[in-house]
This record gives sequence, structure tokens and C-alpha cells, in this order.
Amino acid sequence: MSKIPPGLLPEGLRDRLPPEAEAAARLLRTVMDSVASHGYERVSPPLAEFEEGLVGQLKSDGAQDLLRIIDPVSRRTLALRPDITAQVGRIASTRMAARARPLRLAYGGDILRLRATQLRPERQLLQAGAELIGADSVAAASEILSMAVDTLAEAGVADITVDLTLPDLVPTLADGPFPLAADMIEPVRAELDEKDAGAIAALGADAYLPLIHAAGPVDRALERMRAIDAGGALKTRLDGIEAIAAALGDRATIMLDPTERHGFEYQSWLGFSFFGADIAGEIGRGGSYTICPPDGDEEPAIGFSLYLDPLVDAGLGTKEERRLFLPPGTSGDTAKRLRGEGWRTVAALDPGDSAEALGCGYKLADGEPKRI
Repeated sequence: MSKIPPGLLPEGLRDRLPPEAEAAARLLRTVMDSVASHGYERVSPPLAEFEEGLVGQLKSDGAQDLLRIIDPVSRRTLALRPDITAQVGRIASTRMAARARPLRLAYGGDILRLRATQLRPERQLLQAGAELIGADSVAAASEILSMAVDTLAEAGVADITVDLTLPDLVPTLADGPFPLAADMIEPVRAELDEKDAGAIAALGADAYLPLIHAAGPVDRALERMRAIDAGGALKTRLDGIEAIAAALGDRATIMLDPTERHGFEYQSWLGFSFFGADIAGEIGRGGSYTICPPDGDEEPAIGFSLYLDPLVDAGLGTKEERRLFLPPGTSGDTAKRLRGEGWRTVAALDPGDSAEALGCGYKLADGEPKRI
């Protein structure tokens, strides 16, 4: 085996250097402070846990995106978390099972995915979000989405777009007005996700074709969805989408793609993704889902996750560093006072040290900070 070059990291992993590392920490604090102001309490799950603790915690959740290791202590298989939502569900259904519902929890930390995507080649991501446990009503969805949009705005994201979807739409219609055999549901869902009208027709699912053309701005999409004769099966969902859009108002551009499925494998009646101006790809996602506790009693929940790395890459979270060079002989009391005024002091350790070499934009001269 050849020797690994110094500094080489596994594919999809990277170092965050100054000032991006501080920007990431600052954005994480912004998200945590924002959701805390809405009454969400922070939890901090471990980076890895027993594989069975992650698999099956959320209804329809799978194990396909887990990076596994063998724990030399327990000799059992551990999984590095690819997402924190399932861990929050585990905490809510076990250690916090006795807490009154709805339970509002928040989190922030690194996740590690088995595979990257072409649009987002990083496998290690900084994730932060909030989960509302015990409710997935329209009111709960409105709270979660409003909080997410406000949090992104506080983080500096401009021109926010929210893409809404209805993950369980096909099973709902297949069980009612547009019957499908059980083995046809997934193929129809897949082709609707691809917007392949020809393939849907070939499957004999012509009744589902109008769903393809319903995608677009929420007002227009709702109008087209209401025109579909589904015997009232869609009314509750569409009324809910309309109420959620009204709650968001003009704080974001709202789109509806009723058949979008990719990435919403465990969401139930509602899913959503977030996008921002000049930021490549989605910057967050979420939706309603079901927690599967050990006792078998399912519990509804809804929440969102934000991915902070795209925000850092877009230059958000940065601010001017007031780095102040302190020449030799500066007293400790003076340095303490300056730090109390918001300066970041960099003390000379050698007479040859200089402000320029140490990356300082200011230096202390005649007892006062001076811009270089």
C-alpha cells in the first residue's frame, strides 16, 4: 500500500480554515439562537451509535446511507450519523418520552454521508435544525416553515424560495379515486418524480398525468390541483398548503411540486426544500414524518434541517475581524480593556513580530488602536 501524502483527506472530507471556520461557527450560533427564541431546546446526540438505533427510528427510513464501523468495545456495529433527525426522534421517544407534547427540540452538529452528490461533493456537512414532536398539523407546519424562513433570513440568505411537495400523494390517490395495484404505486411515483408522461401512460396510469402539469408557483399549482377531480381526496391537503402559504406571506417565494419524491423517503403528507439567491443547490429540507418508538406507538412530528456549508461557501457568516496588534510591553490591563471593547488582540511575543506578518489590520499606537 502506498504512503498517503501529508495533508491528504478522504474523498468528500475537508478542513475548514480561517475565516470560513469562524463563519460556520457564527452561522451555527445564529441558527441556534433563532430557534431557541421560539422555545426550542437544544439536544446534542453522539456522532455515532448502534446501527439498530438509527435504522427504523423513522417510518420508512432506510439504512442505505450509513457509514458503518465495528466498535472494539461492544463488538457491535456502529453507524456514523448521516442525518440528526432520526437521533432526535430516538431521544424524544425514549429519554424524553414523559415530556409534554408538543415537544420542541433543536440540534446542530456534523453529519457524515456514505456518498456525496455531483452538486454537493462534500460528505461531511454541518447540519442544524429543529423538530416539533407530537404534532404535524397545519399549525405545526406553519410554525416550522415560518421559523425556518426567518432563521435563513437572519443568517443572511436573500430571495428565499420554498419548494413544497406532497410525498404521500400517490398512495392516497391510489387508495381512493385513482386506484392502483400495490405493485404499481412505486413505479408510478418514480415516473411522476421524473415527469415522464409517456412512461406514466405506458403504465396505464393516465389519471395521474394532470399532476405533472400542476407544478409551479403555489397559487397556480393549487388552482390546477383543485381542478383535478379526485372526489374530495385532495381538499384537506390543498387547504393546508394554502394556509401554510398564507402564513409565510411575502417572506419567501413558494412553489409547489406535488409529485416531487427524491429525498423525501420518510416524509408523510408534507415535504419542503429551501433555496437562496446565489447559493448552489438546496440549503435545507424538512417535512412531516412519523417516529416509531420502542413500544410501537407511532408519533407524528415535523421539522427542518439546514445545511450550513453552502452558506459558508457563499460568503455568509463572515464579518470584519478587528485584529489588533499589541507591541511588546503592552500591559495586561490594557489588553483586557481592549478585548472588552470588542478587539481581538494579538500580542507580540518577539521584538521582530509585526502587525502585517500576524494578519492584523490595526496596531496599538500611543495607547489607541490605529488602522494600518
